[in-house]
Amino acid sequence: MLIIVTYDVSTETKEGRRRLRRVAKICEGIGQRVQKSVFECKVSLMQYEDLERRLLAEIDEKEDNLRLYRLTEPVDLHVKEYGKFKAIDFDGSLII
Repeated sequence: MLIIVTYDVSTETKEGRRRLRRVAKICEGIGQRVQKSVFECKVSLMQYEDLERRLLAEIDEKEDNLRLYRLTEPVDLHVKEYGKFKAIDFDGSLII
């Protein structure tokens, strides 16, 4: 499944800046950054549940915001891209 992860972590304190780095690192490990606090991730149900659990363990629900969106298949009909950045085709060939 393709999901979108968005977050807004309060960076007013040193601990908030640490949380922001940890949240970003978790997302970078499983998806691709499409905007500063927005990631696209192609995951299985088990990976999704693990990602959600890990992110919830990092954020402070009183100060931060986390949103996870599951995109409906077929994704090509629901996602439009404009501008310079082009997302990785998760289903295409990987050329190194």
